[in-house]
Amino acid sequence: MRIHIHTLGCKCNQFESQAMETMLSARGHQVTAGETGLDAAIVNTCAVTGEAGRKSRQALRHLRELNPGAVIGVCGCWSQSDARGAAELADVVFGNGDRTGFVKALERAAAERQKILSVDNIFDRRDFELLPAGSVEGRTRALLKIEDGCVNFCAYCIIPYTRGRVRSLALEKCASEAERLARDGYREIVLTGIEIASYGADLPGSPTLTDAVEAVAKAAPGCRVRLGSLEPRVVTEELCQRLSALPNLCPHFHLSLQSGCDGTLSRMKRKYDTARFYESVELLRKYFDDPGLTADLITGFPGETEAEFSETLAFVEKCAFSSMHVFPYSVREGTAAAGMDGQLPRRVKEERARRASALAAQMRDAFLARQVGRVLPVLFETSEGGVWSGHAGNYAPVRAQGENLHNHVANVQITGADGGALWGNVLL
Repeated sequence: MRIHIHTLGCKCNQFESQAMETMLSARGHQVTAGETGLDAAIVNTCAVTGEAGRKSRQALRHLRELNPGAVIGVCGCWSQSDARGAAELADVVFGNGDRTGFVKALERAAAERQKILSVDNIFDRRDFELLPAGSVEGRTRALLKIEDGCVNFCAYCIIPYTRGRVRSLALEKCASEAERLARDGYREIVLTGIEIASYGADLPGSPTLTDAVEAVAKAAPGCRVRLGSLEPRVVTEELCQRLSALPNLCPHFHLSLQSGCDGTLSRMKRKYDTARFYESVELLRKYFDDPGLTADLITGFPGETEAEFSETLAFVEKCAFSSMHVFPYSVREGTAAAGMDGQLPRRVKEERARRASALAAQMRDAFLARQVGRVLPVLFETSEGGVWSGHAGNYAPVRAQGENLHNHVANVQITGADGGALWGNVLL
């Protein structure tokens, strides 16, 4: 069959779509980037916001319209949370479990022209689903999912109800998958999950995220290792001491902030305050030389006053992030925040997002300016017009001229910063 996979949402979804692509190709199917002339289409959905759910439904309708005779399959967080709604738009409906079964169900539905609905109770799951890491096409950077599920139950978030309890990939599997990815030619491995700070809580002996990072770094010494999003409380003196001893760990840390105001954090039901968050920032800067520190920020959460938002801006500026993702709050039905008093008008949420984004751009430019004059190792990924683009270990985007640099890590003398990126000369 000729099959297209449309992916929305987080790196976990990207990993799972790549795994389905690998499985489908191994079973003799052609996975294509094209959206027409299909025998089947898959939408791997997101439900983190109401807007994400709308985009998931829109993608299903779009692919059905382009391919009226194709089998349409849906999986992921939105179909897990709204199986009935998904069944109105798709022929094969799974949630977040059994991707192997989903692939087989898609084949069965195509052969027998039948509808298949298989969405289980997410909280009944206890085992981590082992899926093949890497991509059919082959890329410079591989995602390796080491954890699934979350039990934080933040007020704005539906994900614990769509991903279930914490399940972790065993340490030996983390190491063996990393070793295989290195053999396959990847130069960087990104450790991802729904809440990787909780890694190992379900495993015998309760290994920690630090143990998993060390196992991967040791198994693939020729690969850079990059961490996904971190809950600030996991950043301790011990974690920083141990991770700073790993020569192939990228000095880039994405901390989940959401707000820089203690009152707002409390209403969000986050499990830290700004003092604990800033402690994490200081620890990382103590053990790593000017690391890339990135964060997520939600503006206009219910009840957020102008004074509270001003607190957030002041705290963000104090942290001096290298980059920041800013999102206006989006109501997600089924969460505690959806029923809170103090829902703000869209214009207020978006205006605050613009102000926060402007500050984020200033911090990014300041971070990039500090890199000028340094020599940074860069993994090059793409080229256009003789200019190669890649990322330094601290995740700064870098451009340089050169011969075929694809999938090479080269030292680059940084000569300038312009257009949100660094420019430099490759050192031979």
